Amino acid sequence: MQSPATKGTLALAVLAVSLIMAGCASMGDNKPQSTRIDASALDAGAAIRAADRDAGWPASDWWRAYGDPQLDAWIAAAQAGNPTLAAAQARVREAQAMARVARSAELPQINGNLSLMRQHWPDNVYYGPGPLADTDTWNNTGTLGLSYHLDLWGKDKNATERALDTAHATAADARAAKLELEVNVVRAYVGMSMNYALLDLARETFERQRALADLAHKRLQAGIGTQLEVSQAESTLPDYERQIDTYEEAIQLARHQLAALAGKGPGAGDAIRRPKLSLDAPAGLPSALPADLLGRRPDVVAARWMVDAQARGIDVAKAAFYPNIDLLATVGGFGVTAPFTDFLRAMNGGWTAGPALSLPIFEGGRLRAQLGAANAGYDRAVEHYNQTIVGALKDIADQVVRIRSLDTQKKDAARSVAANERSYRLSREGFRRGLTDYVNVLVAQQQLLRAQETAARIDAERLAAHAALMAALGGGVETGADVPDERAAAAGAVPASAPHAPVAAAGVPASGVPAPAAASSAAGTRGALAANANANAGAAPATAAR
Repeated sequence: MQSPATKGTLALAVLAVSLIMAGCASMGDNKPQSTRIDASALDAGAAIRAADRDAGWPASDWWRAYGDPQLDAWIAAAQAGNPTLAAAQARVREAQAMARVARSAELPQINGNLSLMRQHWPDNVYYGPGPLADTDTWNNTGTLGLSYHLDLWGKDKNATERALDTAHATAADARAAKLELEVNVVRAYVGMSMNYALLDLARETFERQRALADLAHKRLQAGIGTQLEVSQAESTLPDYERQIDTYEEAIQLARHQLAALAGKGPGAGDAIRRPKLSLDAPAGLPSALPADLLGRRPDVVAARWMVDAQARGIDVAKAAFYPNIDLLATVGGFGVTAPFTDFLRAMNGGWTAGPALSLPIFEGGRLRAQLGAANAGYDRAVEHYNQTIVGALKDIADQVVRIRSLDTQKKDAARSVAANERSYRLSREGFRRGLTDYVNVLVAQQQLLRAQETAARIDAERLAAHAALMAALGGGVETGADVPDERAAAAGAVPASAPHAPVAAAGVPASGVPAPAAASSAAGTRGALAANANANAGAAPATAAR
């Protein structure tokens, strides 16, 4: 037969369990709605299928294909001194620190308190404390407290994983910023090269026009020309001089732009010599396209990590519906109206220990709203990832079409220049012999200049299109295993409800971006981040137990 005390204990236990089960707020029918796109299932299109598929992925120093050491030096300077890139790297360090903050919630918290107060008692009989009158005493207290949150529902673990995933995404964003910087340097450099070519054409045309003006003067003096021909020949000289000034201005502005991209003052660009670009690289594509875009494009990698982070956020929001249990303990000494060291004596010590339970009963819909926001955030991240995948494939197809078109245009422009050069020579010779008037020479010269300018612009566009294609293919930013575990997260599923497998060592540098943690460079990004946050590299506990 049970004693009354035992019956009372059982009744309290049954009541506590009933309150826990009944008090947990209902999640309702609140689920994500979006589904991730499978990149390998997308139709790559005729342009990509028709391209050379044996070229492989770009090298990490893809710009060296232009064969210009000066360009190599300025890209290195930009990587070292660009403020925007430095800010992106600072965001990586900030995300790493926040991951360590999140990790700290999984560990026991120990806090100490010490209070030392000396008190002088009055000797007034009316206000005084009797025997303590006109004496000095100490009121000292020293306590040591320990608290530990029992993460039964995985809230703290998932919060840590979410912070780690966000740090991964931030690191990928930094690599994307670095790639964008490299492309911007190449574009500015190619633009400078084009303006040098156009400057040469403007100067050559100016010299040809001045020679024609001299010829018109000689014809007038010989009695076979007219003053109108002389005026026509001289009237275009100021316009060609203006073009020369315009291209010289553009070259100097390009110097300023390159200096700014490198984080330097405008004067640093004055030392830039004329570019010497040459490009023989074909417009080839890797064979594993589009399936391997996830591991190659930093913007795609960042978007994928954010999907994973938002999925972990859903698990954090779900855990808030369940009871919260903390283990608390305190030990300390107390000395009141006693000597200074009296609080350190064992007889004045005390301790407390026990669990603390809190559970949501009525939150006014706050928990459901938080879960709804987490689900919506996941849907937003998924759709952003889908758009990034679609946009990445479009970028590649666009650049393949553009390069193919520019290669054809370059041949057409070369034929046009040759034909207009012949036309100009014939018209000039006819004018010299008096067989034709100056108008024919002027028209032929203008057509030749337009053809030459078109050819120069096509050459520059072809160089810039190569840089755009390299960027569309990820710019040699090999992420290796720095992507969420696709096996643990099938397309369209919420991956955080499955164990998170640790990322294997990628052995690939972060392309100038600081490693996500101060761990060995051979460690994978997730492993390094976890090490930096003192996290366990093992799999996270599944949350299906909820």
